[in-house]
Amino acid sequence: MDWAWWLVLAGYAWGTFPGALLVGRYTGHDPTREGSKNPGASNVYRVAGRWPAAWVLLSDVGKGFIAAGMGLIFGNQLIGAACGAAAVVGHIVPLGRYREGGKGVATFGGMLLALTPVVGVILIGVWAVALALTKRAGAASLLAVAAAPAAVAIQGWPAPDVGVAIGVAVVVLSRHHENIRRMWRREEPALW
Repeated sequence: MDWAWWLVLAGYAWGTFPGALLVGRYTGHDPTREGSKNPGASNVYRVAGRWPAAWVLLSDVGKGFIAAGMGLIFGNQLIGAACGAAAVVGHIVPLGRYREGGKGVATFGGMLLALTPVVGVILIGVWAVALALTKRAGAASLLAVAAAPAAVAIQGWPAPDVGVAIGVAVVVLSRHHENIRRMWRREEPALW
């Protein structure tokens, strides 16, 4: 199974694709220097508008979806989960752009959509409802990401696969420490 490591490495490399930076450059913005300085769809929405944010969201979801799907097609669900997890890590800690990585929510969502579409769609719904109620992308993201491991466990994923989901969720949640701090102080800005 040495080839599986190559798939995981390819997943990481795919995760480093700088979608937000490319969209930002096209629109005359640098999301790593403006707004919250996070190259995610929420920050791009604030600094560049709805359509650029939609392209960034599609790019970030696509990273997780393609990486996990590649692992699923050429391996099995565990390899798909590992490839998806590698894409999330690549998105968060891109080689050569260490401080310009995102938070990994959309990439994790793409991974789940590829591996378990029903859970992926349900968690997108959870995120959308939480966003509509709170108007805060950070709060919606925290809720959806925290629910993901339980959702895949309920669906019947084997323990190693659930372990990967837990690991990814912990990494993504840890990237939201500033959001959590701002929410605790009631300083988290609304998205609109």
